[in-house]
Amino acid sequence: MPSEKISTAQIQVTATGFFSLFSIVGIMFYGLPFFFDFWIKDFGWSRATVTSGNMFGKIIIGPVFGFTAGWIIDRFGPRRLMIFGIIVAGIAVAGLSLMTSLSWFYPLYLLMALGYMCGGPLPNQVLTSRWFSKARGKAMGIAYLGIGIGGMLVPQIARWLNIHMSWRIALAVLGVLMIVVALPMAWLVKENPENKPDEITTENKIMPFGDILKQRAFYFLAIGSMCSIGAVAGVSQNLKLFFGMDLKYSQAESANVISLVLGASIAGRLLMGWLADRYQKRYVMISIYLLISLSIMLLYFASSPGVVFLFAILFGISLGGDYMIIPLMAAELFGVTVMGRVMGLILTVDGLAEAFGPIAAGWLRDVSGSYSVGFGALIGLSIAGTMAIWMLPSKKNE
Repeated sequence: MPSEKISTAQIQVTATGFFSLFSIVGIMFYGLPFFFDFWIKDFGWSRATVTSGNMFGKIIIGPVFGFTAGWIIDRFGPRRLMIFGIIVAGIAVAGLSLMTSLSWFYPLYLLMALGYMCGGPLPNQVLTSRWFSKARGKAMGIAYLGIGIGGMLVPQIARWLNIHMSWRIALAVLGVLMIVVALPMAWLVKENPENKPDEITTENKIMPFGDILKQRAFYFLAIGSMCSIGAVAGVSQNLKLFFGMDLKYSQAESANVISLVLGASIAGRLLMGWLADRYQKRYVMISIYLLISLSIMLLYFASSPGVVFLFAILFGISLGGDYMIIPLMAAELFGVTVMGRVMGLILTVDGLAEAFGPIAAGWLRDVSGSYSVGFGALIGLSIAGTMAIWMLPSKKNE
């Protein structure tokens, strides 16, 4: 396969994706669960309550702004929306440091969901897809390393901050850090390559957005990704509670395992990006989803020596590929010209699953006294996603 010469502008695009995803997803999405047990102890909230903020934000923001954000990106480009999202998300995380009740909790999570939609995966997926073709998987994998590195570092950073200061000050520091890390690159990046035709479909023809909505492939991709994202989010958002309050891990032990998960996701992003450039993305996607199911099953044996670390590695690898493979599959099926709207809709349904998965698992733990039922439901969800992706049409790789 011929290689794609990487320009300085493409390196800048990849770096922009890395730092924005480091902040918006790595710090905000994977970092905040480290504080859940503090909120339970200080405010007397349940597991379902502390995991419901994400659900509340995604239910309202996703359906209202998902397609709109995609339309704005297709019409005006991703850069300005990304800048707005980074600032809003950072302010919202810092605002949690002032939280005293649910009347603060839910509005701040609304702002975080808005920041995630405008500054997170959606604009970065479109930006990277516009600038890369043959090396799109590798570029997406490198950009998505920001999630793994951010998620790996933030539990350790948060643990260090909580040793030296309160969790409130720690959240304020993290919110400011998000803006400082991500905003400069987003401010300077170029939105579109010059004199480069869009790769719209494998036949290089423009496919109207309305025609995409008539294809079964769109709905199989949406359902498959929704199920997988729900399963992954349900596990990842409850890990700190499972380790700390059920298995009685210390703060340091919990942080170390969660960091290992996100560390393994780094290898997963690079591996799955490399595979997606060389093999049918559909089969790569199915492999990721099967690995998710297998890794969740290992949590039933978490008390056995070494199993937690095996889980962390396998779940981390599948986690690394999960979010990244969705836009690669969408770009292959539908092209990049309407990708903002396509991914806006897909990320909306994915966001709903990402919201309901954690609260469902937390609620099942609250009512049953064990995570066994919740983990079983998440495994079933992941298997359903695998079946949906299996129904996608096979295509030769680019």
